[in-house]
Amino acid sequence: MPTQQLSDAERVARAALSRIVEPGDEDVGALLERHGPQEVLARLLAGPAGEGFRARALGADPVADLAHAHALGARLVCPGEAEWPTQLDDLGPARPIGLWVRGPASLRLLALRSVAVVGARACTAYGVHVAADLAAELADAAWVVVSGGAYGIDAAAHRGALAATGVTIGVLACGVDQCYPRGHSALLGRIAEQGLLISELPLGAHPTRSRFLLRNRVIAALTRGTVVVEAARRSGALSTARRARDLRRLVMGVPGPVTSELSCGVHALLRSGGSLVTDAAEVIELVGAIGADLAEARPGPVLPRDALGGEALRVLDAVPLGRLGAPVDRLVRGCGLPSDTVLRRLYELGALGLVERRGGSWCLR
Repeated sequence: MPTQQLSDAERVARAALSRIVEPGDEDVGALLERHGPQEVLARLLAGPAGEGFRARALGADPVADLAHAHALGARLVCPGEAEWPTQLDDLGPARPIGLWVRGPASLRLLALRSVAVVGARACTAYGVHVAADLAAELADAAWVVVSGGAYGIDAAAHRGALAATGVTIGVLACGVDQCYPRGHSALLGRIAEQGLLISELPLGAHPTRSRFLLRNRVIAALTRGTVVVEAARRSGALSTARRARDLRRLVMGVPGPVTSELSCGVHALLRSGGSLVTDAAEVIELVGAIGADLAEARPGPVLPRDALGGEALRVLDAVPLGRLGAPVDRLVRGCGLPSDTVLRRLYELGALGLVERRGGSWCLR
């Protein structure tokens, strides 16, 4: 979509709509696709089914909302503007009416190279460790970490990115001036300074269960892929993964102990086609440039025995376990090679530290 300059009237209308319409309302979204925000606002307030909209509009003051946002260091970013992330348009009629953004950075630029890291609120120490390390590694590689600002995995992901002096985006289910959860006042403040806080909801709006679930579609659409670190079988994090899959974004999961209830949801996600990842390099290989962001191969340790083959391996296989070992003639019978060949190979194996001579016998070292 080409960028456009929004008129003051259009911006005020979208600010008003964000106050009276719940996020993800596809009927209103369909109207906005055909008509401008001013006409849609007028239709909603004048229509026969507009009683609820009119009730909300009675207390709405979109001009004051925009002024309050400006004083807070926030702004309303609308579809079609230069800062609008066009990947959100993939949501179709469920696209946000606008996004209230708090923080100095450009939302569009940050979202271009972003990954969602989400998971359970009631997580384990393992999940916190994995999420924080994963986010820090992504930040070190200049990727933006996106999460929902909640307790548990979300908080660990935000903190990991901030600790690595990286950038993180918190997608909230309340106004960007609200501290929810209350215990995250300092964390949300740091995110606003070092990254961005964004929300479909206007200033002063409080979260509800449905708003959390609807918020997840924004996380899924905004990013190149979603990583689920820990999630039970019924988890909001899995709803984010499902929305990401519906939008043809990459869906990834970090495996955990098979005995952990908080890994059951992730394992089910992996069985249904999600990609297994264990660190940031594997995430970046999936979401990065094709052929350019490949994770390094990580083979197991190289042992001296790995280089053996042919006669040397046959002789080594013939050497018995135990400190008594076996004489050369017994090894000759065991491997079927001439005695001089066996003796030569034994000394080579001894030089590699694999066998040693004890009197007239040879044993494994």
